[in-house]
Amino acid sequence: MTRTGWMAALLLVLAWPLQGAAQMAGHGLGLHHGAGGAGHDEVNMPGLRGLDATPEESAELAVMFRNFDKIERRVDNLPDGIRTVTFSEDPEVMQVLVSHVAGMIARVEEGRDPQVFIQSPTLDVFFARRDEIETAIEVTEKGVVVVQTSDAPEIVEALQVHAAEVSDMADRGMAAVHEMMMRRAGN
Repeated sequence: MTRTGWMAALLLVLAWPLQGAAQMAGHGLGLHHGAGGAGHDEVNMPGLRGLDATPEESAELAVMFRNFDKIERRVDNLPDGIRTVTFSEDPEVMQVLVSHVAGMIARVEEGRDPQVFIQSPTLDVFFARRDEIETAIEVTEKGVVVVQTSDAPEIVEALQVHAAEVSDMADRGMAAVHEMMMRRAGN
C-alpha cells in the first residue's frame, strides 16, 4: 500500500469509535509490584506516556499490553528488512492495533518521536534515518501486514531487532518490557 493508501486506511480507522479502546484501557489488573507495591504501576502504566505522545496513543499501548494474550503476530525476516502480520480476533483490540501501527509509521515518516519512556532504542534509528526506510502497510482480513525494507544493513538489523522485541511483547506483555529495560540498565 502506498503512503496515500495507508493514510486513507488510517483515516478509516480513526473514523471508527474509540470508545472500546478507552473502556478497555480502564480495566487494569490492579497490580503493583516491586518495592513493596510502590514499584511498577501496572494499573496506570506511566511508562507508556511520552514527551510527545498523546493520551490516546498511551491508551492504545495500555490496551495492547493488557490484552497481549489476544494478539497474534508473525514476523518474516527478509534480506533487506521485515514482513510482519499482526492480528487479534477481538475487534476492539484489532482496531487499536491498526491505529497504533498506522500512527507509528506516520510518526516515523514525519520524524515525530513520541519519546515513550519504555520505548526501544531501535526506534531512535528509525527516527534518525527515516528517509532510508521503505514501508508498505495493508489491513487485510488476516491482520495488519507491514513490510519495511532498507538498503542500509544497520537499519535492516534495527528493523529485525525491533520486530523481535514487539513479538516478545505480544507473547509476554509487560514482562518482556521489564526484562528489556533491565538488560539496558545492565542488571
